[in-house]
Amino acid sequence: MPTVGRVSFEPVEGAAELFTPAFCDYLTHMHDAFAPRVATARSERADAARSARADLRLPASPERSAINTEPWQVPPVPADLRKPGIEITGPVSITPMFINALNPGPEGSRAEGDLDDDEDSAGHRLVDTVRAAHNRMRAVEGGLAYHDAERDRDYAVAEGTLPFFMHRERGLHLDEPEVRIDGAPISAAILGTALTLFHAGRAQAEAGQGIYFYLPKMESAAEAAFWRDFFAESQAFVAHLRDAVIRAIPLIESLPAVYEMEEMLHALGPYAAGLNAARWDLKASILEFVMADPEMVWPDRFGVDIKTTDFLSDIFRRLVAVCLKHGAVAVGGMATALPSRDEEVNAAAAASIRADKEWEAAQGFTRAWVAHIYHMGTAAAPFKELSDAGWRPSAEMADPERYPIAIKRPEGEVTLEGTRRNLRTLIEYVEGWLGGRGAKGIDSLAGRPGLHPALMEDLATARISVAQTAQRIVHAAPDAETGEAHGMALVKRMLLAEEEDIVARLEEPDEGTRERYRHAAKVTMHWIKSYTEFDFRSLGSYTRDDLAAIAAAPDAIPDAIPGALPDAV
Repeated sequence: MPTVGRVSFEPVEGAAELFTPAFCDYLTHMHDAFAPRVATARSERADAARSARADLRLPASPERSAINTEPWQVPPVPADLRKPGIEITGPVSITPMFINALNPGPEGSRAEGDLDDDEDSAGHRLVDTVRAAHNRMRAVEGGLAYHDAERDRDYAVAEGTLPFFMHRERGLHLDEPEVRIDGAPISAAILGTALTLFHAGRAQAEAGQGIYFYLPKMESAAEAAFWRDFFAESQAFVAHLRDAVIRAIPLIESLPAVYEMEEMLHALGPYAAGLNAARWDLKASILEFVMADPEMVWPDRFGVDIKTTDFLSDIFRRLVAVCLKHGAVAVGGMATALPSRDEEVNAAAAASIRADKEWEAAQGFTRAWVAHIYHMGTAAAPFKELSDAGWRPSAEMADPERYPIAIKRPEGEVTLEGTRRNLRTLIEYVEGWLGGRGAKGIDSLAGRPGLHPALMEDLATARISVAQTAQRIVHAAPDAETGEAHGMALVKRMLLAEEEDIVARLEEPDEGTRERYRHAAKVTMHWIKSYTEFDFRSLGSYTRDDLAAIAAAPDAIPDAIPGALPDAV
C-alpha cells in the first residue's frame, strides 16, 4: 500500500492524484480530531438498538427546551437550494450515469439539483470513492467526459447551466478498510467528506458555488453537532474553504432521528439548510427497532404507502413543519421508476409519480428526487406548478406539535407473495453489488401479468427487504390466505426458486453471470440469517473478500425441507 505520512491506501486508479501530502495532512488532522466522536456515536447507537430488542423500548423525544419554544431561524438558505422542482440522483462513481444525470431530459430541461451519490447507490469500494472525487471535480471544472469502449459510445456534459450539486457520502456506521491511518481503517464518512471538501470543494469555491451535503443515516442531534464541528474545523484548516458557503441537509431515515428533527436542525448551526424525508431506509430502521415485538409484524412493504399510512404521513408532515418553523427547506422522497419500451408501462409509472409528487408538494415539500432523467419533468411539475400558482403553506402547517409521533403497525396483510418479491429484489440487488454496482434496475414482478416498470433500487431497498423477511421468520408470521408460517426452510426454498427463475429469464447467461447469482443467493441467506439474530450489519460493511468467503462457505440457512412451493408463490 502506498503511504503518505501516517496514511496508507490501496493503489486503485486515480488514488495517488488525490492522496497528496497536503490532503493527507488534512485527513490525518480530521481523523485525530473526530474519530473518537465516531466511536462514541456508534456506541450510543448500539445502546439504543439493544434497549429496543431487550425491553421493546422505542426511542423518545428529548425534553422540550428553548430549541422547541424560542424563535430561531437557520442561516439564510442559498437561492439554489430553495428552487422548487426535482433533484436527479445516482452513483457519481459510474461516470456515464453521472453525465446523463447532469444533462437535459426528454423535455429539454435539466433537473434543479444533482444528488451525486457515493452512499446507497454506490459500490462502497475505494475505487468508487476515488472515481466519485474525480468526477465531481471534472464536472465543476467543465472537463467531464467518458468513452465506453465496449459500446463505442461517447458521453459528454452538454452546454448550459448545470444543476447544483448535493454530495452524499457514506454514513458514520461504516469504515473504509482500503484506507488506513496508523494501520487502522479510517471512518468512511470522514474520508469521503474530506475528499469532497478538499478537492471538489476547491473547484466549487473557485467557481463561486455553494458546497452542499446530504448527511445520511443520522440518528441524533449529537451527530448533527459532529458535522457542524467537522465543517467548522475543515474551514479553519483548509485555506480554500475559509470563505466557502457550506450547507448540509440531514436525511431523516432512522427512527431515532424522527424524534430529534428540530434538535438536529438546531445543532447544525451555521451549516443547516433543511431536512430530507427518506422512505425505504426509514421503514427499514423502524422494522429493526420493532424486530423483537410480535405485535409489530408489518404487512407487505409494497402496500405501506407514505400517503395513506397515517403515522408515516405525520412523520413527514412534522418534518415539513420543523423546516417551515425555522426557515429551512424540506426535500421529499424518491421516484424510482425507469423508462420502459412499453408506453403503457411508462404512462402508468408517470401517473403514479405525478400522484406521489402532488401529495408531497401539497404537504409543503420544495423538491424531491428522481432516479432517471426520463421522468424528471413529470416528477418536477407538481412542485413548480404549486409554487407558480402562488400557493404557500399555512401557519398551521408550520407547527410540529400538530403532528405527534406514534409508531404503529400499518394496515395490510402478510403474504408469501410479498416475501417472494423481497427475496427476488435481494438476489438481484446483491448480484449487482457483487459486480460493483450499488444501484440496479429491478422488477420484482418480472413474469407476472400487469403493468410494472423496473425500479432503480439501491441499498435502502435491499435493507428493508432483508429486514421484513427476517421479521417474518422471527415471528413465524402466517400467510394471510393459506396460514403457512414463515420459517428458514420455507424462505430458503423460495429464495432458490427465485434465483432459478431469474437466471432462466436471462438471455444466454455466461458461467460468470450464473456464478454471481449463485453467490448472491448465498450472501442473501447470510444477510437474512444475521438479521434474524438481530445483527443489522449493513451490506456496505462487508469487504469483497468477506463476501467471497460467505459465497464459498456452506449455506447460512440449512438445507431446505423437501417439498413443493406453496401455491400462493
